[in-house]
Amino acid sequence: MSKKSKKVDTDRIEKAAHEILLAVGEDMDREGLKRTPERVARMYVELLAGMREDPKTHLRGVFTEECDEIVLLRDIPFYSVCEHHLMPFIGVAHVAYLPSGMILGVSKLARIVDCFARRLQTQERLAYQIADFIMQNLKPQGVAVVLEASHSCMTIRGIKKPGSVMVTSALRGIFKKDPRSRSEVMSLMHKQS
Repeated sequence: MSKKSKKVDTDRIEKAAHEILLAVGEDMDREGLKRTPERVARMYVELLAGMREDPKTHLRGVFTEECDEIVLLRDIPFYSVCEHHLMPFIGVAHVAYLPSGMILGVSKLARIVDCFARRLQTQERLAYQIADFIMQNLKPQGVAVVLEASHSCMTIRGIKKPGSVMVTSALRGIFKKDPRSRSEVMSLMHKQS
């Protein structure tokens, strides 16, 4: 855990942001830019807070409960930072599990999503991390995670395709092995309100 608990070097980020602004030809004496490096440093501390957070702290809300039906939290807003371009991707997560005697407080599912999202990420890895963490720690019969996100690294730069949404999934246990269970959970996840 020592790597995750490492303090962010905000002075170094400020110097790097200052250099980037100079490199693109900006005038660092311009009023609007004088505190920009400081703001950039604070932004990275906030956006990447999950790198210094242990998701296990959110397991304090685990309860013993005989529940043998799907538990699903849909439309959990999240944001993350693409590790390839350091640009945000923003979307919603749908997280479901089929308990085996233990349930988790509903807000804890959202906190687990946030903990893993607030790191330098790929969307594919983010889905796997959430699913694997729940599977390993709650030991349910199955976990299903579906993420839908818009990536600014392709909507405002590069190919420039605004409105495109990337969908990734991670299925574990019964949701991966049993087609009927997979179909049921996917149907619940995508049911229109």
